[in-house]
Amino acid sequence: MPNILTQLESRRRLQIALLLLAMACLPALPQTGPSVPSAAPPTATGLYRIAGTVVNAVTGEPVRRATVAALAEADSHTVASAVTDIDGSFALEGLPAAKYQLSASRRGFRTAFYDEHDEFSTAIVTGPGQDTASLAFRLTPGSVLRGVVTGDGGDPVKDAEMMLFLKPHTHNPSDRIKQVESTTTDDTGAYEFGDLAAGEYLLAVKAKPWYALHRPVSESRPRPANDPSATLDVAYPVTFFDSTTDEAAASVIVLAGGNREEANIALHAVPALHLTIEVPRKTDGSLASAELRQSIFGAQVSTERAGYSDSVRTGTAEFNELRRGTAEFTGVAPGHYELAQGDPPRIVDLDATASQQVDFALGTPTVAVSGTLQMPSGSLLTEEANVVLDSRDPAHRQSPIQTTCTRGSFNFASVPPGAWELSAAGSGSPLPIASITTGSRTRVGNQVTVRDHPLSLAVTVSLGETRVEGFASESGASGAPGDRSSSLGWHGVAGVMVVLAPKNKSSWPGLIRRDQSDSDGSFSLRDVVPGQYTVVAIEDGWALDWAQPEVLSRYLPGGIAVTVTEQSGKTLTLSRPVPVQTR
Repeated sequence: MPNILTQLESRRRLQIALLLLAMACLPALPQTGPSVPSAAPPTATGLYRIAGTVVNAVTGEPVRRATVAALAEADSHTVASAVTDIDGSFALEGLPAAKYQLSASRRGFRTAFYDEHDEFSTAIVTGPGQDTASLAFRLTPGSVLRGVVTGDGGDPVKDAEMMLFLKPHTHNPSDRIKQVESTTTDDTGAYEFGDLAAGEYLLAVKAKPWYALHRPVSESRPRPANDPSATLDVAYPVTFFDSTTDEAAASVIVLAGGNREEANIALHAVPALHLTIEVPRKTDGSLASAELRQSIFGAQVSTERAGYSDSVRTGTAEFNELRRGTAEFTGVAPGHYELAQGDPPRIVDLDATASQQVDFALGTPTVAVSGTLQMPSGSLLTEEANVVLDSRDPAHRQSPIQTTCTRGSFNFASVPPGAWELSAAGSGSPLPIASITTGSRTRVGNQVTVRDHPLSLAVTVSLGETRVEGFASESGASGAPGDRSSSLGWHGVAGVMVVLAPKNKSSWPGLIRRDQSDSDGSFSLRDVVPGQYTVVAIEDGWALDWAQPEVLSRYLPGGIAVTVTEQSGKTLTLSRPVPVQTR
C-alpha cells in the first residue's frame, strides 16, 4: 500500500511539472502599444480570460452563435475564438498578458471590432488588475437597400449600373461623398445592396436604352428632318433617387442598423446629344485624344476617349470619327461633363443641354505640376512612392489625380488651376508632408495652389517613425502611468477619442493623428512627424469635426503639450496621463 501511494504521489508531481513546463513554453505575444502597468502581482498561472456578452446594438437582445475572436495586435492572427451561447455569452480562456483586438461576426450582422468607431476600436488588455471578464460587445445588424429600375411604360431596365454613395457624417470640408458600392440590375430590373452600415446614402443609376440607335451626324450629310431613326436616338440621363436628374435634388436615404429599405427609380429616355470636336495635333504632329468625363458627387464615373491610337469606354456614349481631325461623341445624355482636349489639355466645363460643336479655345488651360520628394536632411527619397493631388475647391470638386514618384521625382502632366491637397505614400504607409517649397517660399503643410503657369515643388516628407504613447485618464488625475497603485493613482478610460493636434494649424490636414483608447486607457499615435503638438482625449468625441481647428480649439487648453524631434526615437511615452474631457 505505501508503494502504491508513493507511485501516485510521484505521478501527480510529474503531471504538475509537465503542466508548468508547457505553460512556460507558451510564446509571448509581442506588444506594439504601451506597456501594461502592473496594479497587482501576476496570477499563479500567468494566464487570463476575456469574457462578456454579444448583444444586438439596436434591440439590446443577446446574439447567439456569434463568433468572437481575440487577434494578436502585432499581426492580427487569431489567438483564441469562441461561439456565443443562447444568452450571447462568450469566454476566451488561457490568454497570456497582452493586448488583443477583439472581433465578432454573425450572419445578418456587420463584422466589427470591439467598440468600433470609423477605422478605430478599443483593444482589450489582459494582465494583473485588468477587468476583462464583463465586456458588452454591441454588434450592429447589416442594412439592406433594394429596389426596381423601370423605363418608360414601366418596363424593367436590365443591366443598369447602380451606384451607391455615402455622405460623410461630419461637416468637415475635407470629407467628401464617397462611392461605396455598385451593382447592376437583373432581367427584372431589380437590384440589392446588402450588409450596409448605418448612415446617409445617395443612389444614382446609369443605363442605356436597349433599343437606342445612334448615328453620327456629318456636316456634309445632315440627317433628314423626317428620318425615322431619330426617334431611336435617345439616352437615359443619370438619374438619382427619387427619380430626379438633378444631382442637387437627390433624396437622401437614411439607413439605421438592420433597416430594409426600398428605393425604386424610374428612367425616362430623352433625345441624345451629339458633341462635335476638332481634334488638335500634338507638338510632334500627331493627333491628340479628347476625353469626355462625367462625375457624380465629385467622383469620376465614366470616361469616353476620342483618339486614334487607343479607346476607353466606360460610359454610355459612343465616339465616331467624321473626318481626319474631327470627331463626334454620340448617344450623349444631357448632363454635366468635362471635355479635356489638346496638348497640354484644355478643360471645358460643359452643361450639355443641346447638340453642339465644342470650342476648346474657351476651355481652361491645364498646367504641369512637377517636383521632388525629399527628406528633412535634403536628400531625395529613394523608394518609389504614390503621389496624389486632391481637389480642395468646394465649388468644383474634381476627382483626385495621382502619379508615381521615382528616384525622388514626380510629374503631373495636366492639372487644372485651383486649390489642391498633396499626399504621398510609400510601401503601403503614409509619408507625412511637413512643408512645400515653391521658388523661395516655403509653406508648412500640404496645401498647393495651382495657377495658370507650370509649377515646380520641393516637398519635404518625413518617414514619421515616431509613435507617441500614453494613457487617457479621468479628468483631474495625476501621476505617471506606472503610479496607479500609489496615492496619486488614476484610472484609465477606454473608448475615448485621442487627437494629436499640431501647434501650427496650417499643418493639421497632413500631420494631425487620431487613436482610440484601449481597455486600460492606453493609446498609440503612429507615424508622427517631428514638431510641436497638443494631445487631447475627448469622451464620445467621434461626432466632432475634429479636423476643424475652431472645433478642437476649446479642448486644447486641457490637453498635454508634446514635442517630437528627430532624436525622439521610435517611441515617445508621455510622462503623465492625458485627462479625458467631455464633449
